[in-house]
Amino acid sequence: MSRRGFLALGAAVTAAATLPGCSALGSRGAIDTVGRVDFRNRLRIPPLAEADRRGGTTEFALAAQAGRSAIVAGGEADTWGLNGALLGPTLRARRGETVRITLTNHLDEATTLHWHGMHLPAAADGGPHQMVEPGATWSPSWRVDQPAATLWYHPHPHGQTERHVYRGLGGLFIVDDDHEAALDLPRTYGVDDIPVIVQDKTFDSTGQLIETARHDNGMVGDTILVNGTAGPVFEVGARRTRLRLLNASTARSYNFGLGDGRPVTMIASDGGLLSEPLSLQRVLLTPGERAEVVVELEPGQEVTLRSYPQDLGLTDARARNSGAADELDVLLLRAAARLAPSPEVPARLAVVDRLDESAVAVTRTFELRNNRINDEEMDLGRVDDVVTVDTTEVWEVWNGHRQPHNFHVHDVQFQVLSVDGRPPPPELSGWKDTVYLPPEVRFRLIMRFTEHTDPAMPYMYHCHLLWHEDQGMMGQFVVVEPGGRPADIGGGHGH
Repeated sequence: MSRRGFLALGAAVTAAATLPGCSALGSRGAIDTVGRVDFRNRLRIPPLAEADRRGGTTEFALAAQAGRSAIVAGGEADTWGLNGALLGPTLRARRGETVRITLTNHLDEATTLHWHGMHLPAAADGGPHQMVEPGATWSPSWRVDQPAATLWYHPHPHGQTERHVYRGLGGLFIVDDDHEAALDLPRTYGVDDIPVIVQDKTFDSTGQLIETARHDNGMVGDTILVNGTAGPVFEVGARRTRLRLLNASTARSYNFGLGDGRPVTMIASDGGLLSEPLSLQRVLLTPGERAEVVVELEPGQEVTLRSYPQDLGLTDARARNSGAADELDVLLLRAAARLAPSPEVPARLAVVDRLDESAVAVTRTFELRNNRINDEEMDLGRVDDVVTVDTTEVWEVWNGHRQPHNFHVHDVQFQVLSVDGRPPPPELSGWKDTVYLPPEVRFRLIMRFTEHTDPAMPYMYHCHLLWHEDQGMMGQFVVVEPGGRPADIGGGHGH
């Protein structure tokens, strides 16, 4: 189908430049919104969560609730949020702090909150074993012990994760530390240090949020939101602005770049700062991945943050169905006539200590295929792997499928040793917890398991295209003391 014919199937472009996705036809055409988005809405900045720091513990209170949100023209959508109608506040804690989060579930169904990228006890992880029933409260607590990073939180109820994230539950969790605080980087939250939570949704003519056909990958929407804002514009007030990019979509990947061709400076990946800044034209983020980039503007300039078509190693038809062929305007950055000065990005950012491959105790292999990992469908009552604390492991992971998959591991940050036997590209040289797996490309990941043990409570590993996770592309592991064995974890079957 020609692009013109494809566009003719839809209604007129809305204020958010929504274009049709052809889901009703069983196949999907490429979408191009370049120059078509009416950037008229001020970018919403999620508020920093109020913290009670009395008694030596930093306490946050979150309430999962249903609400109504006016997002696109036509009316209001039924949405979910934390402490509000859509998304949640930004949590912020410092390395060394003990945090306690009280989650109260005001929804009419059970949910969870998982602290994605956080090193913490399995009982506090917020996976499918920590369901919070309607009207109930859950209060996990842990000591934050990892480098400064942009993490996030989202629900993780097995079989329903895609739907709960799509409805609007989620938010950023920023970890600070003394090393990052001493660097000359933009750091005033909401001024020159900006959360950019990118999601795709689909709305009907009344402005209602709707679920679409999932094809092979899950729901791929035709309207791009940033922090829940359609057609967003951010008024830039400093020469350099730090963007904390989060792909919070359930299935869509983004290949971020600036519309005028200038590069961005990448300073951090999932688990924190890179060793040195990278000048990049494109930053590919699959669902669940994060990157921090610095953008430099001159007074009075405008530039669009855009997602460009990406090569995910797929056939043309699957690339279209997954949204990889789309070109999308995401966020307008509009510089003021006078900008506050900003220092140059430091030439050295952090020391990324490499894990010692000679100390590897175990090498494991994982194949993702047909909504299974190693040909096993997720079972909440089965422990798939047993890890000994204070050991280093290599996980060899590959996608034996012609669909897009990525791989996320709970509790640890890992390093990419090799990609099909070759060194990883510079953007994958730092700490990661989620990585894209092109079909038939083998990744060797090295990770160290420290501190937290629990033979009766597992962590997860899974594809973070959430429909795949919900359908069974997930496994679980426990961390035990030397010589330990897993306990009976119960839980029955996941479906």
